[in-house]
Amino acid sequence: MAYLNLSQYLSQQQGNLTAELADVILSIANTCKTIDQALQSGAMAGILGSAEHENVQGETQKKLDVISNDYLIDALKIHPHVGGLASEELDEFTAAQENGKYLVLFDPLDGSSNIDINMCVGTIFSILPALNATTQAQDFLQAGTQQVAAGYVLYGPSTMLVLTLGAGVVFFTLDPKTQQFLLTTENIQVASDTQEYAINASNQRHWEAPVQRYIEELQLGKTSTRAKDFNMRWVACMVGDIHRILCRSGIFLYPFDTKDPNKAGRLRLMYEANPMSMLIEQAGGAATTGRVRILEIQPTELHQRVPVVIGSKNEVDLVSQYHQS
Repeated sequence: MAYLNLSQYLSQQQGNLTAELADVILSIANTCKTIDQALQSGAMAGILGSAEHENVQGETQKKLDVISNDYLIDALKIHPHVGGLASEELDEFTAAQENGKYLVLFDPLDGSSNIDINMCVGTIFSILPALNATTQAQDFLQAGTQQVAAGYVLYGPSTMLVLTLGAGVVFFTLDPKTQQFLLTTENIQVASDTQEYAINASNQRHWEAPVQRYIEELQLGKTSTRAKDFNMRWVACMVGDIHRILCRSGIFLYPFDTKDPNKAGRLRLMYEANPMSMLIEQAGGAATTGRVRILEIQPTELHQRVPVVIGSKNEVDLVSQYHQS
């Protein structure tokens, strides 16, 4: 069977993207191949373990966090069509090319706590239109509805690129022989109903009442008002959890909790919540904080955090109803 590679696929999508945007996506994909090669080398390349310092979020960085971040910055800041870029790992944005048409935001290595135990990790990216010839910090503060493309690369048993251009979701698989991302699945759909959920249950005592109610009903299964049993899955890597939902539906929650009242949520709006929400909505699912649609949030800062409830529409809507009531 002949598969389209990423470049061929993008060339056929002229109604959904410009040639410049296609080139930016190809640059991101090629850089992720380099990250994949570093991950495959693992301990043999001396790249596992802590980098022994913290990022802007106050989180201890892994060596591969830093390496992946550097790869993406080095590739994108010289790209002729990138006006600026922002990373979850860096406090400030990085200026790129004057008159670049696009802004790129990324989480270079999501789920990095999984690196040293050889579990799945991923790279998440979001692409916005540039607003000025010379990029300013406030240019990045666009609602998720303004994204022109979003996606992630999952480094797992096979390396996959998941992409949306605003007209559905497609899967590409990296061919280890040719090092080409090949189109393997189109028209990804998330079912409205599900029996799988993902949440970090260790935080249960900190959840608000609507989430406590919802999860209790799922745990009671057939003996509750839900009248069916649910299974819990948790990868500790948002890319892995969202990929499972895109493959077989489900709901993922990282809700507001009182563990740290200074943080509105755990996940970053610009680097994680917005691109993943675009993907899930394009596949027929829904994404909310519990109170508002994530893609409609007007960002106020580059590293803003939000609660996330995302996945199968009927379950997400139910969580929203519990918050409203």
